[in-house]
Amino acid sequence: MNASLSKSTKIKAYTVAFLLIIIMVTTSVIMKDPEVILPEIAAMAIGMWVYREAGWIRQPSKIFIAPSVTAGIGFAVNQLNISYLGKVILTLVLIMLFLRIIKSNLAPSIATGLLPLVMNSVEWTFMLSVLFFTFILMLGVQTLGLNKGIEKKVRIQYKYMNVFLLLNVIWIGLIWIVGFPQLAVIPPVLVVVYEVLQKPMYNGKMAVKQVVSLTISATVGSFLYFTIDSWIIITILSILLMLILLKIVGIRLPAVYAFPLIPFVFPEEIVAKLPIAAFIASVFFFGSVLAYKKLEKLFRSKINQVNE
Repeated sequence: MNASLSKSTKIKAYTVAFLLIIIMVTTSVIMKDPEVILPEIAAMAIGMWVYREAGWIRQPSKIFIAPSVTAGIGFAVNQLNISYLGKVILTLVLIMLFLRIIKSNLAPSIATGLLPLVMNSVEWTFMLSVLFFTFILMLGVQTLGLNKGIEKKVRIQYKYMNVFLLLNVIWIGLIWIVGFPQLAVIPPVLVVVYEVLQKPMYNGKMAVKQVVSLTISATVGSFLYFTIDSWIIITILSILLMLILLKIVGIRLPAVYAFPLIPFVFPEEIVAKLPIAAFIASVFFFGSVLAYKKLEKLFRSKINQVNE
């Protein structure tokens, strides 16, 4: 968490972010429409309003534009008469292309783009929900000036977009082989994977913490979903439990706030498999990123030795 924030400011930020998450779920319950729920909005609310992640808030307009357009991409692709895995690959490619065009690294846009496929979204309430909640997030950042002092433009390593796509193609291939195509997309994991790829430094200790946190988050979400009837109570409990989890593990990981909401939008037969799927996907992706980063570092050192 941003160490410069006072305790009272942190409490206020958490309170407002939590209220937004609860309002979203409550609206879904009242409307009896699960497509109103966007798990990544929970992660974005914490990441932007509480953690104030520079990479997410440096260009406030893109908080609204990027997720809304990628959601539109996913929504449109979902209407095509092709296989689910084909939709996933096509959507990922289009998302990466769009982010490159607008020169943005807003990782949550990946989740909003893939969510229509996971939900098999066909109702326009999904798109309206994305537009509304991303606008609120953008408004909060702009009104409070949370991006002040943050450099508006940074150099984006586009090669990591290709690495991200390659890892996803390999994962999708493995999922297809074992016969669980519905688990090809686990949005919270993919968002974190894309983020760590862009970071210059990554180590095994952080990878383990991320695997543990995401697996526990998925487990808590699935357990609460099957044991408590009220989605609102589940949301409140999961928010508090995720806060405690991150305090114990000692990392900032907005994605854990998204995972407990995933059961609300995933097919019910998949929810029971979510904890083990989150664990396996996390081990595969973060292990692959760690191996890639080590190879990259070794390659750079050899080049430097040759140049010397």
